[in-house]
Amino acid sequence: METYNQSALSNIHAPRRRDSLKDTALGLVSTLSFPAIVGTADMMLKSAGVHLVGYEKIGSGHCTAIVRGGIADVRLAVEAGVQTAEQFGQLVSSLVIARPYPNLDVILPINRLTRFMGDGGYSRLSNQAIGLVETRGFPAMVGACDAMLKAADVQLASYEKIGAGLCTAIIRGSVANVAVAVEAGMFEAERIGELNAVMVIPRPLDELEETLPVASCWMEERQPVNIPINIKDKITDVEAIELPDLAKLPVRVKEEIWSQ
Repeated sequence: METYNQSALSNIHAPRRRDSLKDTALGLVSTLSFPAIVGTADMMLKSAGVHLVGYEKIGSGHCTAIVRGGIADVRLAVEAGVQTAEQFGQLVSSLVIARPYPNLDVILPINRLTRFMGDGGYSRLSNQAIGLVETRGFPAMVGACDAMLKAADVQLASYEKIGAGLCTAIIRGSVANVAVAVEAGMFEAERIGELNAVMVIPRPLDELEETLPVASCWMEERQPVNIPINIKDKITDVEAIELPDLAKLPVRVKEEIWSQ
């Protein structure tokens, strides 16, 4: 299972996160395209209090989003995911298991969080809208990428292959720029080859960010904040001056003469 984690999870927090998923319900929704599974996972996260473990890609375009949480939350999330996948016309199957047997957690990729980055790394593209254009054939995807980059102020984050000739270009940018770029990419993909699916996610959640691939060129190490200090004049010791006691100072009274 290919799970990408862009956040700076420490060696202490990652085991705690894995342990917190034990004894939780299991939910799976499968689709026939990568943009559809990302959009489905986004809706599942936003509809209930579940955790996105990641995606399982088994070839021929089949992708499965895996979530864990309380049984009520998982049922609600899977229901929302199924409705979303049906709207895309990409639903394959879904499953909810209230109490998965411990042996499943040991063998199957349903309780694992794989770290994509080392400690302290993050992506400059985080917190931006996501656009996905999936084509059947690599030339069509490359042409779509070129068209999207030329049509709007977006950045190509990475691309994903899920078998059956399906390739997905992933772009990041503002919502307006991503929408314009995806539209341009759609037309170019159809001109060159076959367009399979598209998706625009305006406000991705952090857990969705952690599961999306990001090219290494966009990964950076967090740097400490340096406060600029520019002192031109040399600081010297100033002699303290003793102030007089105000209570002992004479009070001057101004005499005013009123004339009638």
